[in-house]
Amino acid sequence: MERLAHDYIVWNADPTLLSFAGLDIRWYGVLFATAYLLGYQLIHWIYQREGRDSQSLERLSLYLVIGTIVGARLGHCLLYDPTYYLTHPLKILAIWEGGLASHGGGLGVMLALYLHKRQTAESYLWLLDRFAIPIALAGAFIRLGNLFNSEIYGMETSLPWAIVFERIDNLPRHPAQLYEAIAYAIVFLLLLTLYRRSDSTAKPGFLFAVFLLTVFSARFAIEFVKEKQATYAIEHWINTGQLLSLPFILAGCVLLIIALRPPRHQSVAHRPD
Repeated sequence: MERLAHDYIVWNADPTLLSFAGLDIRWYGVLFATAYLLGYQLIHWIYQREGRDSQSLERLSLYLVIGTIVGARLGHCLLYDPTYYLTHPLKILAIWEGGLASHGGGLGVMLALYLHKRQTAESYLWLLDRFAIPIALAGAFIRLGNLFNSEIYGMETSLPWAIVFERIDNLPRHPAQLYEAIAYAIVFLLLLTLYRRSDSTAKPGFLFAVFLLTVFSARFAIEFVKEKQATYAIEHWINTGQLLSLPFILAGCVLLIIALRPPRHQSVAHRPD
């Protein structure tokens, strides 16, 4: 990384961290694995803190990895470039060629947690509240992986912190990946702080509602400075990423209202003596 004469940062990082025996180890994969390991340690700490049985975490972790990858891949193929992938369905399996959508990954995670819930006595909202914390952290790491791949970049800008992605073109652009990585890291710290407060954990769905509202509101806002990713236009004023974020934001609003609603106290009828 270097600076041009007019003080824009030039980003020309190699997406491959190292190669050996014909195998490329890419930054994206390393950061994804780091997010997984840190997330596993964090959720294990949460289980221990609350006196929960953590023996099922290894199986659940496998569900989450599969749900994330399959959901994110299908989300990209069917939501961002459906014409191509419906014409070439076998290309959906070519995950090594790139193309993952966070909205699809989020749905895959929710499905994985639901399948796990059916095999345990844990509440679905309890799972969503706790796993929202490491998932926010994982989002930050994954966006850093996008930075190393020089993908999901922003529109052209003259702002002093603009970055020239040399592998793409010579235009100074919004570092949209960094915007999202910073936003998700802030959400992670917020959720972790709220979790450590006993009053927040007493409201089922509260943490997950905050997660949905903050993550997807940030995503909606940052989409305004992103280059178009979909191969079709929906409207002139809203793109695919923003449209897909709206249901999550709405769900967060509804869940937050439900979580903060005071409990109903049933009145006790007194029988006459």
